[in-house]
Amino acid sequence: MIDFKGHRIEKTIILTCVRWYLAYSLSYRNLEEMMAERGVTIDHSNIYRWVQKFTPKLEAVFRKGNQRPVGTSWRVDETYIKIKGQWRYLYRAVDKAGQTIDFLLTVHRDKQAALRFFRKAVRQHGLPDKVTIDQSGANKAALDALQEEIGHKIEIRQKYLNNLIEQDHRAIKRIIRPMLGFKAFRSARTTLQGIELMHMIKKNQLIIPDVQSLSAAEQFYSLAA
Repeated sequence: MIDFKGHRIEKTIILTCVRWYLAYSLSYRNLEEMMAERGVTIDHSNIYRWVQKFTPKLEAVFRKGNQRPVGTSWRVDETYIKIKGQWRYLYRAVDKAGQTIDFLLTVHRDKQAALRFFRKAVRQHGLPDKVTIDQSGANKAALDALQEEIGHKIEIRQKYLNNLIEQDHRAIKRIIRPMLGFKAFRSARTTLQGIELMHMIKKNQLIIPDVQSLSAAEQFYSLAA
């Protein structure tokens, strides 16, 4: 159970604000106005702090035995995220069914960054049989290094099949667009955790009893129960 003690605003309002920010194309000021229309006075800076505080806790609950198993055929690609006026890199992977495997925000786009991403994904989901990447030499070098580390052969494909992951990027970028650029790497990383979490919930990747009868919102709230 996630502890909400010490907050003057009740838990349901905090979770609603966090979910709306992570699920929809809204700014913190949009949420401040929406809450005011409902008779709840909240400064937008408080909503920012709630997102930063509770998102990692919610994602940790999701990852701890509540994430649906993914396939062993992965599609991997990276997309660009602007932080403090500079482009950074969000590594992402989905399986052939479109389920999110993992993600990692990095400063650089190179072999070491790609290797960190692959190690993180393998720790969470185990080893893939196939990985489809673009023509990036860094990604190929990272996969070669990973295979040498673990002594496991992975089929590497550099083909057009990555259209699936490129399409999936768009759902994430659509939420990010109204945020007008992140101001710090750490807050960007936390916010992206939450956006990815909501995206996975919408794709029915959460395992809980009677999940099919619950809306995405109800599934999100169940993580804090």
